[in-house]
Amino acid sequence: MQMTNRSLTRTTPEQLGIAAKQVIAFLDDVGKHKSELHSFMLLRHGQVAAEDWWAPYAPELPHMLFSLSKSFTSTAIGMAVHEGIITLDDAVVSFFPDDLPGDVPEHLGAMQIRHLLMMGTGHDEDTMDALIAAEDGHWVRAFLELPVPHEPGTHFLYNTGATYMLSAILQKASGQSLMDYLTPRLFKPLGIENPTWDTCPRGINTGGYGLNITTEDIAKLGQLYLQRGLWNGVRIMDEEWVHEATRKQISNGDGGDSDWAQGYGYQFWRCRHGIYRGDGAFGQFCLVMPEQDAVIAITSGTGDMQAIMNSVWDHLLPGFLPEPIAEDESSVALGECLAKLHLEVPKLGSKSMLEAQISGTRYEIEQDRTEEAPFPLKNLCIKFDKDRARLDFKLESEDSITLGREHWLTESTVTIEGKDTRTAGSFTWKSQDELILTLQAIETPFCITLELHFVDDAVTIHSSYNVGWDKVVTVHGKAVN
Repeated sequence: MQMTNRSLTRTTPEQLGIAAKQVIAFLDDVGKHKSELHSFMLLRHGQVAAEDWWAPYAPELPHMLFSLSKSFTSTAIGMAVHEGIITLDDAVVSFFPDDLPGDVPEHLGAMQIRHLLMMGTGHDEDTMDALIAAEDGHWVRAFLELPVPHEPGTHFLYNTGATYMLSAILQKASGQSLMDYLTPRLFKPLGIENPTWDTCPRGINTGGYGLNITTEDIAKLGQLYLQRGLWNGVRIMDEEWVHEATRKQISNGDGGDSDWAQGYGYQFWRCRHGIYRGDGAFGQFCLVMPEQDAVIAITSGTGDMQAIMNSVWDHLLPGFLPEPIAEDESSVALGECLAKLHLEVPKLGSKSMLEAQISGTRYEIEQDRTEEAPFPLKNLCIKFDKDRARLDFKLESEDSITLGREHWLTESTVTIEGKDTRTAGSFTWKSQDELILTLQAIETPFCITLELHFVDDAVTIHSSYNVGWDKVVTVHGKAVN
C-alpha cells in the first residue's frame, strides 16, 4: 500500500485487478435508475482505481455526511476505550449526575455505552426530534427524561440521539469535544483537512450527523478500517475495536435482500456479501469490502439508497479479479465515461421576450405560506444578462446567486439555515412567461427548483427540493418597483 497523509495513490483499474467494463456497467446502472450520484471513488489494495465527480460537484468540496458521521463518532469511542478513558460497560447516567430525572427508571439506569453504540438503547422512537425541540437547548437532559420501554440491548431502533449521547459522554470524560479529540488522533494522521462538525446549542458536537468532509476523506476512513486500524504502518486504532465495531452486535431484521436487515455493529451496518458500511441520508456511503480488499466512497442526492448498493453488488463485485489484467478497449471507454460525468442542466428554452420587462423588478412574496416552503423567500429580483442572470433574494437575510443560461455557474455562496453553502445556479425558460431556476447546493445533496410564472405585475412560485422534502409549495408575489 502506498499513500501519503494528504492523498491516496492513483493507478489504473487493470493494475489493481478490476475490469473497467464493470465500472462502466455500474455507472450506466446508477444512471438508468436515476440515482443522483455526486461523487464516486473506488479503492483496491489501498490505491484509487477509479474516481470522478458529477459537475458542478468537485473533489475539493466537502459534502454533508448526515449519518455517515456516526462511524466517525464510533471511531472516537473506540479510541477512548483503548486509552482507558471510558469502558463499554459504563452506565450512561453515571456521566450526568446533575441532569438526571428525580427517580431514574430501571431501563435508563441499565443503559450502557455499548447500548448507545449498537442502537439498542431501549427506546421506541428516535430521540433526536425531542432533543432538538428542547426549549432550553439541553439535549442531554432531554434524552435522559425520555421513557425507555425496553430493556437495553434487546430492541434495535435506529436512534440518532443515542449517537449524540456518545459525543456528550466523550466530551464529559475527556474534557475535549468530539472534533478536538479526533483531530490529532484521526484527522491529522489521515490528512483529513478542514473538517467541520455541527454542534448542539450547548457546544457539543452532534455526533450522529453534521460532519462535513471530502469524498477522499470518506475513503480514508474506510481504508483505515480495511487495514484493521493501521495507517502508513502506524497503529491508529485498536485492531479488536475494528472487529467489534464492524461485526453484528444486534439483529435489525431477517436478512433477505435488504441491506438494512443484515445486523448492526457499533455505528456500522452489516451488508450482504460480507461487506459492512457507514452511511448517511440521501446516499452518502463508505463501503468496506474485506474479501475484495476494496473500499468505495460515494456521495449523492437520492431517495433510494438500496438501488445504489444493488448497482455495486450487481456490477462492481463481479469486476474484482485475483490478479492484474491487461487494458483493453473498455479501459479507454471508462476514461471517456468518467470525463463526461455531470448533472444535467434543465434546457427548455434559452430566452424569453419577457426578460427585458421583468429584469430588475423586485417582487415581495406574500407570507401566508412562506414558512411551509423549502426555500422560504421573502422577496426576489432577477437581473438578466447575455449568458447569465443574477438572483437577488431574501431568506433570513439579503443574498444573491449567479445563474448560467442553461449551464452551471459556481460563483456563489448562499446562506441557508445559517450556513454558508457554495451553490451552482442555472436558469431556463419553460415558456415565454414561465422561468425555471435551479440552485444546486454543491456541498450538500440538495437541489432547489423554483418555477416562476409571471402574469402582469404578479409572480407565482412553485418551490421544491430533489430529496428530503416531498411536496411542492406554491407562493405568490407582487411587483413593488
